[in-house]
Amino acid sequence: MYYGINVVLIFILGLIVGSFSNVCIYRIPRNESIIYPASHCPKCGSHIKPVDNIPLLSFILLKGRCRHCKSKISIQYPIVELLTGLIYLTIYLIYGLSIQSLIYIILSSALIIIAFIDFNEQIVPDVISLPGIVIGFILSFFVPYISFINSALGVVVGGGIILIIGLAGSVIFKKEAMGGGDVKLAAMIGAFLGWRYIIISLFFGFFLGALAGIFLIMAKIKSREDMVPFGPFIVLGSFITLLWGEQIISWYLGF
Repeated sequence: MYYGINVVLIFILGLIVGSFSNVCIYRIPRNESIIYPASHCPKCGSHIKPVDNIPLLSFILLKGRCRHCKSKISIQYPIVELLTGLIYLTIYLIYGLSIQSLIYIILSSALIIIAFIDFNEQIVPDVISLPGIVIGFILSFFVPYISFINSALGVVVGGGIILIIGLAGSVIFKKEAMGGGDVKLAAMIGAFLGWRYIIISLFFGFFLGALAGIFLIMAKIKSREDMVPFGPFIVLGSFITLLWGEQIISWYLGF
C-alpha cells in the first residue's frame, strides 16, 4: 500500500517540479527572476491563476490556449512536466527511497532545464552548471555511492573529453565544434556520477547526436553548416547511464 502511494506522490512531485522547471527554462536565458513576478502569459502578460497552472491537467482543460488572449501554449510545457514526472518515478523504482534517489532527482531537474534551454537558445547556462560542479563534488564527501576522488576524476574526465574534442574539431573544421557550456555541463555530470559514468554518458551522447545529425541532414531539416546543440544529447546519454549504468557496465564486461 505504501509503495503504491509513494509511486503516485513521486510522480506528482515530478509534475510540480516540471512546472517550475518551465519557468526556469523560459526566464533564465532572459536573465529574469525565477521567483518574481508570478506566472503569466508570455503573449498578453495576464496573470495565470492557480486553477490554470495545474501540471498537465490545465493544459488539457484549456485546450493548449491562454484563457485570456487565446494564444497557443507551447507543447513544451506539458512535455517537460510529464518527462520530469516519469524520470522521478523511474529513479524511485530503481533506487528506492534513498539519499541517492534524492540527489539523482535534483540532478535530473537541473539536466532537464539545461537540455531545453540549450535546445531553444543554444546556450548552457553557467548559473546551473558551475554551481552544479561544486555541489556535486561537495556531496561526494558525504554520500556512500561515490567517493570524492571518483567525483574529482569525473569533473576532469568529463570536461577534458569535451574540451579536447572541441579543440580538435575547431582545428579540423575551422569553426567552433564544442562550446564552453558543453565542457562545464560534462564536468557537472562527472561531479555527480563519477568518471566511469561520464564516459558512458558521453559515448551515448555522441552516438545519439550523430544519429540525430545524420537524420536532420538527410531530411533536409539542417545543412552540414548548421549547428546542432549537443547539450541535450549529453543529458540524454546521462539519463541512460544514471538509470541503467551498472547494467551497461556488467553487459560490457560480460564480453
